[in-house]
Amino acid sequence: MLRLLAVLALCLAGQTAVALQALSGTIRVDPIVNGLDQPWAFGFLPDGRVLITEREGKLLLVGDAVTEITGLPEIADVGQGGLLDLLVPRDFARSREIFMSYAKPQGRGAGTALMRARLSPDGRSLSDVTTIFEMEPGTSGGQHFGSRIVEAPDGTLFLTIGDRGDRDSAQDLGIETGTVVRIARDGSVPNTNPYVTSPSAQPEIWSYGHRNPQGAALDLDGGLLVVEHGARGGDEINRIKKGANYGWPVISYGKHYSGRSIGEGTAKAGMEQPAFYWDPSMAPSGMMVYSGALWPEWRGDILVGSLKFDYIARLAGSPLDEVEQLSSDETLRVRDLREGPDGAIWFLSVGNGTLYRMTPN
Repeated sequence: MLRLLAVLALCLAGQTAVALQALSGTIRVDPIVNGLDQPWAFGFLPDGRVLITEREGKLLLVGDAVTEITGLPEIADVGQGGLLDLLVPRDFARSREIFMSYAKPQGRGAGTALMRARLSPDGRSLSDVTTIFEMEPGTSGGQHFGSRIVEAPDGTLFLTIGDRGDRDSAQDLGIETGTVVRIARDGSVPNTNPYVTSPSAQPEIWSYGHRNPQGAALDLDGGLLVVEHGARGGDEINRIKKGANYGWPVISYGKHYSGRSIGEGTAKAGMEQPAFYWDPSMAPSGMMVYSGALWPEWRGDILVGSLKFDYIARLAGSPLDEVEQLSSDETLRVRDLREGPDGAIWFLSVGNGTLYRMTPN
C-alpha cells in the first residue's frame, strides 16, 4: 500500500482532480497516467505498480516512471485485434507470471490467443513467453476478438472470444468463435469441461452462442459474468453456466445494422436469456463487480464501461437493472474497469488516453 501511495503521488503531480456527481454523493476522479495510445487493459502488481496494455502492441509499467516492457511475441495489429486483456493472477508474488490475450497471426488471418509470461524483478522485460491457447485457425477480418481473461476460484482461466464477424459460427462447437473457453494455467483442458469428451466439439469450450464479449468478471459468489456487444441493440450481461448456449445469432434483443430482424426472435428453448440487456446499444467493454470497500451501498453491484455513450453503468438488484450512469468528461470511451487494492475504482478512457482513479470525495 505504501508503494501504491508513492506511485500515485508521483503520477498525480501537477494533475488536477475533478468531481463527478453520483447518487451516493460527489466522487473524486484523479488522472493517474495520460498520453496512452489505444489502452485496452490494466492490472495491479502487489508492490503497487500498474501494468497497462496498448492495443497496437505495447505493455507498459507505471511505477516511478512509465516504462515499456520488452519481450512480447509477434502480435497482429488488425482492426479491433492487437494486444488486449491482461491478468495478474493471485499468486503473482510467488510466480511472477502474468497472462495476456492477443490477436495471433495465423497465416492470412489472426485468432484470439492467450499467452503466459514471467515479468522480470525490475519490471522491464518478459521471459518464458508461451502461447498456452489459440483458437482454431481459419478466421480473417479485424472484428470481434472478444478477449477478456478471468481467473476462476479454482485457478483455471476463462477467456472470452467473439464470433469474428462470422455470426453462424457462434453455434458451431467445432470452432471457438463466439465462446467462453476454460483452460488450466499450463494450457491443458480441465476434465470437468462440458465438451471434453465430445468428438465434434473443441474441448476448451465452456459456453457458446456469444457475439463479442469484451467484459467479464466474477460476482461475489465466484460466478462468472460476461458483458457482450449486440448488433443494433441487444448488448447483454449474461450469467455464464457450464455448457450453456446464449443464443447468438438465433435469438437477440437487437436488430442487424441494416434494420433487419435477427434470427428467430428473442427466445428459444435450450437457449439462455440475458440477465440484463441494453436497447439501444451502449457498446459495453470492461466489467467489474464491486466489493463495497469504499462505497458499502454498492457492494455486489456491477459496473460496465460504455464505449458509445461515454459513461460507467452501475447495475444492481434482482432482476438486474441499470440504476445509475456515472458520466463526466473523463468517462470518454471507457474500455476497462478494475477495483484497486484499497477499494478505489480505476478505469481506462480510450477517448482521453488516460488511466483514472475514483474515490469518495
